[in-house]
Amino acid sequence: MARYRAPRGTFDILPEDWPYWNYVISKAREVAALYGYQEIETPIFESTSLFVRGVGEGTDIVDKEMYSFKDKGKTDLTLRPEFTAGVMRAYVEHGMHTRPKPVKLFSIGPLFRYERPQAGRFREFHQFNVEAIGSQDPALDFEIMSMAWQFLEELGFKGLSFQINSTGCPKCRPIYVEALKKYYMEHYDEICEDDKRRLERNPLRVLDCKNPKCQPVIAGAPKITDYLCDECRDHFSALRRYLDTAGKKYTLNHRLVRGLDYYTKTVFEVWAEGIGAQNAVCGGGRYDGLVEEIGGPPTPGVGFAVGIERVVMMLKAQGVKVPEPRAPEVFVAYLGESAKEEAVMLSQELRSEHISAILSFDKRGLKGQLRDANRWKAKYTIIIGEEEIARGEVTVRDMESGEQSNIERKTLIGWLREKLGKKS
Repeated sequence: MARYRAPRGTFDILPEDWPYWNYVISKAREVAALYGYQEIETPIFESTSLFVRGVGEGTDIVDKEMYSFKDKGKTDLTLRPEFTAGVMRAYVEHGMHTRPKPVKLFSIGPLFRYERPQAGRFREFHQFNVEAIGSQDPALDFEIMSMAWQFLEELGFKGLSFQINSTGCPKCRPIYVEALKKYYMEHYDEICEDDKRRLERNPLRVLDCKNPKCQPVIAGAPKITDYLCDECRDHFSALRRYLDTAGKKYTLNHRLVRGLDYYTKTVFEVWAEGIGAQNAVCGGGRYDGLVEEIGGPPTPGVGFAVGIERVVMMLKAQGVKVPEPRAPEVFVAYLGESAKEEAVMLSQELRSEHISAILSFDKRGLKGQLRDANRWKAKYTIIIGEEEIARGEVTVRDMESGEQSNIERKTLIGWLREKLGKKS
């Protein structure tokens, strides 16, 4: 028979991994609450045209990476490759513009892109995604960036810094794009084939090319910050003042454009110390034209996303300690078949009283059951045999000290509650 494996670019999150995942997800929700963000869940698949219009034709995501299909009704659907377009669709569909501005939303969940699998990059991956909708104030950009910074800092990341740029707006960006295309045409024979295609469909993406052949050309390219209109220049200057005042380290990165068409003005990444180098852990920016692009009224917005797999990988690599899963409070062991029935009933009674309890199944000797109790790291083991049943008692062993006590069966729940510090 065939030996099945997880599809390429996907992986199983095993029980031993979940302490890291729960640590990251709980911290995401905790920091979101500090800043007043509320959770929203959108469908895992949406209309394909939503992502084509929102993310943009000519982007690698739309051209190469989307998982698209027709359902049985012949509708074109796509597994979501990113969160923002779907959240903006929900914002428009549910009339969320009537809520106090900015509308603050966050999501946690899986996304799908057909990418070449590599360390920290998968075809099914998960993100903590944050959106603030309805304000152009650069102070909101600063808040979003500060939220990303605090999230990573409280997880235990060191050496945080920002990479920032402005991608302008529909008024000033076209002037820059023409200058960029003119410059690249002068170096046309020096660039890769991918960049030649990008010049036609999505010129800003040439600045993000990783091909070594193109790096000297990128280094000499015109800088978009030299072409900003007064509004974009003032917005970017105000953001930088906030960062300077807060003492947040940042680098002006003229190559930073991000991979999605909807970005305007601010784009940023948060970098953290990795193993021997700095790594981008988080990215985001402003998307003032996206809601209008998908059929809503002109509405500014800004947000960021963090890849949970990448965060977990870096936490493990840096040896960051995370809370261990809670051990069972009680292990119920039994001697003999009649005692087993009592053990099964007692386990259910304990759980109904919100005392976590486990027991062994099948035919196991007491020594094997006690080994199981040690493996589970239970606080107490309750031992039930025919003699204990006859006396109306149970034997309780403290697994840390090894001390044993005989407790009346009818007082057992109260005794455990007192020992475990639980209220009635």
